[in-house]
Amino acid sequence: MAEAFKDWISPKLVRTMAGHLARVHEAFPRAQFVKLATKGLVELELKARVVHVADALAKSLPKAFAQAATVMQRSLAPERSDADLSKLVPCDRGLAGWAVWPMTDYVARYGLAYPKRALRALHALTKRNTAEYAIRPFLIEHRDVTMATLHGWLADKSPHVRRLVSEGTRPRLPWGIQLKHLVEDPSPALPLLVALQDDGSEYVRRSVANHLNDIAKDHPACVAAWLEQYLPDASKERRAMLRHASRTLIKRGDRRVLKAWGLAKALRGEATLSVDPAKVVVGESVTLFAELGSTATKPQHLMVDYIVHHVKKGGAIRKKTWKGWQFVLQPGEQRSLTKRHSLRAVTTRRDYSGRHQVDLVVNGKVVASSAFALRDAY
Repeated sequence: MAEAFKDWISPKLVRTMAGHLARVHEAFPRAQFVKLATKGLVELELKARVVHVADALAKSLPKAFAQAATVMQRSLAPERSDADLSKLVPCDRGLAGWAVWPMTDYVARYGLAYPKRALRALHALTKRNTAEYAIRPFLIEHRDVTMATLHGWLADKSPHVRRLVSEGTRPRLPWGIQLKHLVEDPSPALPLLVALQDDGSEYVRRSVANHLNDIAKDHPACVAAWLEQYLPDASKERRAMLRHASRTLIKRGDRRVLKAWGLAKALRGEATLSVDPAKVVVGESVTLFAELGSTATKPQHLMVDYIVHHVKKGGAIRKKTWKGWQFVLQPGEQRSLTKRHSLRAVTTRRDYSGRHQVDLVVNGKVVASSAFALRDAY
């Protein structure tokens, strides 16, 4: 079984942190820090462990924030010029990886009154892990100075810093504080994304895609306009980034976005859909059989997905779009498509007994439907 993320913030890691902090600052109370940070640690979940260790840092580092930040920065491993996250681990020369997260949390909570010094610390820390969560309080409390700093980091040589510019300003970053002002109006962050969408690092471009996808959830027209402007002359790398950025709106069948990708035209032809078996037990699976036939005289670029109308607790219906196929259907061609759909319970979804409708969707439009009956296992 894979090790749980929370177990990376462990007593062993605390002792490693203590060793490096004491190495660079003779007055660091090594034993006190280890005792404070490890007490009750293993009973906590991941984020609570981060906060717990950060609180131990606050009681062990120098009281002056600038001096504390200097101690933490001196304890870090040499920075890397690549984006290989697997190499961000503590070593004989200093700290990196999971050890840095409590440090960034310390900066976010105890350095908020010193934004310029705190941002310099986050600049160093993010090169050894990420400061995407820690920078968000500064975007809320010190918006102008933080945004100005991020603009200055656009040309930074470190891909970790450039990624922070995009990732740190994501309106709806998972696990992060929601940036409500950017949820309401994403325009202050758009120049940052323009500058980074063709970044030489795929690691950075992936963040830009996720940021645009965040924006799409609240401002679909903004992302549609972005595609209309930046997709026509896009390089292979930018097209891949924009495709990932479009994923939510493509699933929704947004007409402007589908048109930008050349997928807005309705199917010219016939379509059928069947589901086998017609009756199934929770935990098993069904197989979808789709048939598409072209009556067009020209090739058709098709994106074929399917929507399952999941029955939820109490009988409510929640539709979910599942990705299927993308291909060119030639004139007069008949195409058979098959997809196995699992009904195994997962942590993010549970299905309940009832009739589950399935819709076949071509270029954002439903072209055929079928259904299966689901019942609980006895």
